[in-house]
Amino acid sequence: MSDTTAAAVAGAATHAHTLPDDGLAGTLVGRAWVAGSPPGPAVVALRADGVYDLSGRYPTMSTLLDMPDPAEAARTTPGQYLCSVPDLLANSQPGLRDTARPWLLAPCDLQVVKAAGVTFAASLIERVIEEQARGDASRAQGLRSQVVGLIGDSLADIRPGSDQAMALKALLQQKGLWSQYLEVGIGPDAEVFTKAPVLASVGTGEDIGIRADSAWNNPEPEVVLAVNSRGDIVGASLGNDVNLRDIEGRSALLLGKAKDNNASCAIGPFIRLFDASFGLDQVRSETVHLRVEGLDGFTLRGINTMASISRDPADLVAQTLAAHQYPDGFMLFLGTLFAPIEDRDQPGGGFTHRLGDKVTIHSAWLGALHNTVTHSETAPPWRFGIRAFIANLAARGLLNPTQL
Repeated sequence: MSDTTAAAVAGAATHAHTLPDDGLAGTLVGRAWVAGSPPGPAVVALRADGVYDLSGRYPTMSTLLDMPDPAEAARTTPGQYLCSVPDLLANSQPGLRDTARPWLLAPCDLQVVKAAGVTFAASLIERVIEEQARGDASRAQGLRSQVVGLIGDSLADIRPGSDQAMALKALLQQKGLWSQYLEVGIGPDAEVFTKAPVLASVGTGEDIGIRADSAWNNPEPEVVLAVNSRGDIVGASLGNDVNLRDIEGRSALLLGKAKDNNASCAIGPFIRLFDASFGLDQVRSETVHLRVEGLDGFTLRGINTMASISRDPADLVAQTLAAHQYPDGFMLFLGTLFAPIEDRDQPGGGFTHRLGDKVTIHSAWLGALHNTVTHSETAPPWRFGIRAFIANLAARGLLNPTQL
């Protein structure tokens, strides 16, 4: 098979496995790196007849999402034709990239990337186990039986902050089992933290990083909301909130070290904007699927069922906005039900990543996000920050203040 034919076959497969189940029926927008003098990131719309650059009118994704009706703006802005959708998706895969042609980036730019933690009962129990194990994976299995025996596994039925939740808190405190994770899991206040700096997220096809000094870690498949400067939820994407369980398990004060590292935040493949075909009700009922395929032949599968979330997505957005402003908007990871306990290396050892793992996160409404695991220390370094972004927009003649 020739290189051209192989690329065409790979492109067709990628196209079929990256778009949502309804293809291009929704309003799909993203960011792509495009060639030029100089090259740079462009806001793009994916349409049935191709990929269109909207940067002449909306130089940043933040600008587009701040429109009164972002989906209408994305549909009605003519834009500049870049390439076909299959070509863009094929060129966004590792090993097939031609730097003379466009490829997808993370779909957010000036937005702060926030994340909500411990929003599902299953992940809540696993966080308590991490804490009790002090980050030692070998102790997890024994602790799991003990913790579930005392707490139970039906915490999903408890509404955070309710009288029932406060009664359970008092009981667990009496038993000496109260935890900071239980506080944010069933207490009135959600855990919301900053996952990544502005412009630091990686997109589909990129390497995703774990620290070289982490021996117990896992992917976290999540829905990510796109929220504009007015606090309106205007769309959604998929994300991988990579978790270093051993580091966070040693101390919750190490959350930054466990969560915010080079290439540790993946978002994509694009943002599906809210329109007549898709809205917050679809987010609330979405099921996110995870597949990890290792070079050792190991395969891990999991699901994140949004219907099981303990806090409504709109409430998590409201808590994020309660005492802060986001003039460029924000992206919000909603948390995950998925907590892998399947053994990979030895009985009782649970799951942890190996280098080269292929991670695919997909859902019916939002498509598929593809990444390959590497070490944060050896992943391509993040160099394109805010100053570089502004300079690039200026060099391309896109710094009209009325459009920013």
